[in-house]
Amino acid sequence: MAQTRLMTLVFVREDARVLLGLKKRGFGVGRWNGFGGKVQSGETIEEGAARELLEESTLRVAPSDLKRAGILRFEFVGKSDLLEVHVFTSCKFEGVPTETEGMRPAWFAQEAIPFDQMWPDDVLWYPMLFSGDTFNGYFKFEGHDKILDYTLTVAN
Repeated sequence: MAQTRLMTLVFVREDARVLLGLKKRGFGVGRWNGFGGKVQSGETIEEGAARELLEESTLRVAPSDLKRAGILRFEFVGKSDLLEVHVFTSCKFEGVPTETEGMRPAWFAQEAIPFDQMWPDDVLWYPMLFSGDTFNGYFKFEGHDKILDYTLTVAN
């Protein structure tokens, strides 16, 4: 029986820029992504998202300043866990993005996002993220580079 792992992903935005982090270790190493990870026992999803952002970028955001953007579910062929990723944006933050053991942050203009160095599904749902639409998606992967099947809908 598949087990669902509750995850978060935060995209900090400033004007027409978005902050991404280059993953330096673990799952997704070598790819640019938002900041996030597992929700811990006793945390709300927003609290987990704010904690992960702080741990990975040193930026502070109040959980109440996170705006829900969508939910993405990921299945990887041959893996029993399903990932349920709650995606947030925030324009309110404190601090300066700083490299950590796990991530190297960098600002990107919306028209210069390095999709060729990201997960292959990102190019499909980022337009919804930037337009302010709330979305739901499901992606079935073979390995980390091949999407076998997906659905993606606007939820609002």
